[in-house]
Amino acid sequence: MSLTDIDIAGAAADLLSAEKSRNQIGLLTRRHPDLDMDGAYAIQKAFAAAKLAEGRKVIGWKIGLTSKAMQDALKIDIPDSGVLFDDMLFETGATVPAGRFIQPRIEAEIAFVMKAPLGGGTVTRDDVLAATDHVCPSLEILDTRIQRVDPETGETRKVFDTIADNAANAGLVLGVEKHAPRSLDLRWTGAIVTRDDVVEETGLGAGVLNDPVMSVVWLARRMAGYGQTIEAGQVILSGSFIRPVECPSGSRIHADFGPFGSVSCSFA
Repeated sequence: MSLTDIDIAGAAADLLSAEKSRNQIGLLTRRHPDLDMDGAYAIQKAFAAAKLAEGRKVIGWKIGLTSKAMQDALKIDIPDSGVLFDDMLFETGATVPAGRFIQPRIEAEIAFVMKAPLGGGTVTRDDVLAATDHVCPSLEILDTRIQRVDPETGETRKVFDTIADNAANAGLVLGVEKHAPRSLDLRWTGAIVTRDDVVEETGLGAGVLNDPVMSVVWLARRMAGYGQTIEAGQVILSGSFIRPVECPSGSRIHADFGPFGSVSCSFA
């Protein structure tokens, strides 16, 4: 890893400031051309530590870049992950206050709520199912504290920018329906997502590494490499099976998962 401790702390502080001021910072990959995955996760860890120091609590993890299309677009062959904090959680039907986020977008996902710890480099699909209390419909609210496009060069943000930026996570909305994880085939669980009553996206759970359960397997194994463990009670957003939908002020979002349930939110 080419970044110094000062580099990592500075980038994390800038991300935290951007979140509070709603003013995006420039691409970290321009500031640090040698930024790699380890460096990006080090910045994310420092960003998370700063939020914990301010009194936030970790409530779970999100998994991103689980679709082949997104991986191909960013020239990467593995997912990424970020940290969920207590102030990110919204109830279904909630209205997100105006000015809460910079450029919010949403994705539809299947959420796993854990009843037992899960960790180690040899975690299996059966281990995930055994450790899961229930699965439910969810929305992830994305935001970016880093510019999507550099105004000077036209260069777009790289995957290392996104990872450092807590995998672009900003919020989550959970549906009230709860299902036993072995009671249905999550590959065939999907949603019709509307914005202002117009269908924007549809998708199936199979778009998430061919099986959302395997997404959680990936997370547990990746975390083991960083000395981390998924804890009982935590929420895992397993990854989106739709493209991100822009949510300008006034947007009304509804995700109809059919028999699996539904989840919605609005943006003031």
